Amino acid sequence: MKKLVLILGVAFSVLACNKTETSSKEFKTAYIDTAELIEKYEKFKDEDDKFKVKSEELGRPLEAKVRAFQADAQNFQRNAQAKGPQWAQQMGAALQQREQELGVEQNALIQQLQQEGAVLKDTLISEVKKFIKDYGKKKGYDYIYGTGDAATVLYAKEG
Repeated sequence: MKKLVLILGVAFSVLACNKTETSSKEFKTAYIDTAELIEKYEKFKDEDDKFKVKSEELGRPLEAKVRAFQADAQNFQRNAQAKGPQWAQQMGAALQQREQELGVEQNALIQQLQQEGAVLKDTLISEVKKFIKDYGKKKGYDYIYGTGDAATVLYAKEG
């Protein structure tokens, strides 16, 4: 009985391996260097420039506060010995509090810019992916591969 099952298993395996497909279809494929695509994509460049300008505008008030803090810290160092240790202790604590607040504000600004940058990047990448998908369908490609930073399948024909 075991021999019969083994023989049938081998026979099915041989039959399965001997099947030959009569029509071998060649696939239409394309490769896209994603790093170069992003580098030369004009909308990406424009949005990146707008984002840099926005970052600078949002950072200006914080930069002014930092400069004012630095000036106050220099004044503190000059006046600390002249006005006594009690004054130095009070002013030093106030300066430390301001420094911490500036650090928190700076971290919040950095986080906000990172989030907005990520949303912008995701939006642009979605647009590019949609374009590649539409292009692949329109031109009859089976696969479009990405090379460079995003080495992956960017488009695959359904089915």
